[in-house]
Amino acid sequence: MLNLAVLLDDSAREVPERAAIIYEGTRLSYAALQAAANQVANGLVQAGIRQGDTVALSCQNLPFFVIAYYGILKAGAVVLPLNVLLKPREIAYHLADGEAKAYFCQEGSPDLPIGQMGFTAFQEVESCTHFCLMTNDVAAPSPIAGATTLAEFMQDLPTTFDTIATNPDATAVILYTSGTTGKPKGAELTHMNMLLNARLSETMYPKVDHDVHLIALPLFHSFGQSVQMNAGIYNRATLVLQPRFSPEGTLRLMEEEHVSIFAGVPTMYWALLNYPGTDTYDLQNIARHLRISISGGAAMPVEVMRAFNEKFQVTILEGYGLSETSPVATFNRLDRTIKPGSIGLPVWGVEVRLVDQNDEEVGVNELGEVVIRGHNIMKGYYKRAEATADAMRNGWFHTGDIGRRDEDGYFYIADRVKDMIIRGGFNVYPREIEEVLMTHPAVSIATVIGVPHERHGEEIKAFVILKPATTISEAELIAWSKQTMADYKYPRQIEFRTALPMTATGKILKSELRQARP
Repeated sequence: MLNLAVLLDDSAREVPERAAIIYEGTRLSYAALQAAANQVANGLVQAGIRQGDTVALSCQNLPFFVIAYYGILKAGAVVLPLNVLLKPREIAYHLADGEAKAYFCQEGSPDLPIGQMGFTAFQEVESCTHFCLMTNDVAAPSPIAGATTLAEFMQDLPTTFDTIATNPDATAVILYTSGTTGKPKGAELTHMNMLLNARLSETMYPKVDHDVHLIALPLFHSFGQSVQMNAGIYNRATLVLQPRFSPEGTLRLMEEEHVSIFAGVPTMYWALLNYPGTDTYDLQNIARHLRISISGGAAMPVEVMRAFNEKFQVTILEGYGLSETSPVATFNRLDRTIKPGSIGLPVWGVEVRLVDQNDEEVGVNELGEVVIRGHNIMKGYYKRAEATADAMRNGWFHTGDIGRRDEDGYFYIADRVKDMIIRGGFNVYPREIEEVLMTHPAVSIATVIGVPHERHGEEIKAFVILKPATTISEAELIAWSKQTMADYKYPRQIEFRTALPMTATGKILKSELRQARP
């Protein structure tokens, strides 16, 4: 019998007085976190939530998220974390599709009224019978008529609770995919999936007695949730929570809290490098404490990695995974050669292959679809047997990503299958073009898409943000690209921008760029 909440149970027993969470100067000990999570668990059981029931959670990186997450698990229920940027119609879809019986929702702000949007959606879903509003001021009454506050929900409940034993293969968390190929699907991750992914930290980088994680990645996403929150709680670390990433906020917290581990997507590292005020911080002091930097969620441009490593005197460790893989599948380790541009080697207990359209393995340095099997693979897509069977062909999870493997066994991601451009019969991978464009001294960041073309089927278009105080024309950059890349690869169209659309997790939204093109 196993429950993912054992992570908190164990750490609260071993280091009860250590700070588990730091948020805006407030410190919450492991004992206090455990007591609050136990009250949530007691409240859920009292409300009629049973083992295996689904409980939704909408919350930014606040102590509320961690408290509710482990409280739900302790009660034997399934956590359904939701993106805080979802609108009422989208929230209602997730509540109904995930069959949520209860819903914990942060109040939010006038700019992001998470609570009001969540309550509107809750009222539309009859099967969801309990709504709990996590107010900004814990002691304040509910600003939404008919909504129970978290304080009211937890009032006078015991601070002790016997965590309900669950089977290792029981669902612990349902993470919804972005829905790039239709409606979002819920990936069911088991207690064993999530526990082993948290424990992978022991094999990915050297363990110390007390780490301090800065969590700017959204906790509703698998990256921040597994690699930092669950791994951090398992390792008895202190979690410094940042509700919304900003380079100035991140640098300030790194400096003030002596952060030792930071994880982010490539655009976060790019923002830290290009923030005008970066050099006003004590970067040497930050570097003394920052021992591990982790990148994932999207391919890390080699130029960004090199510049960050040099400026912050740290080695970025790039990994790879998906929601369906809990998420970590490959990683660059400090005890092995680190190859810039590579996503590293398969992690402990996980196998990775590259296959062609017939599921036959391809050779060294040949392109193929990345397929994975191991303890990290999801149980399946919730209520979608056909989609699960399609993704799990021949016993391997098919990622939809195209990659290659070098002679040393290191893997590299070329691109998503859906992002591949076919120009005049040639396959073109946007990431390769993006990497080349970013070697130009005027280019800060670039992203590439295919646009319809009458003759070639698709043409290559780049969206570029220039470095400060640099200028270059579209014609000049196209001419440079023509000299640097094969004729079928270089972009014929370049659009300069000051910003690019991004998801809540910092991935560039190529879908919006495709829709917005003239």
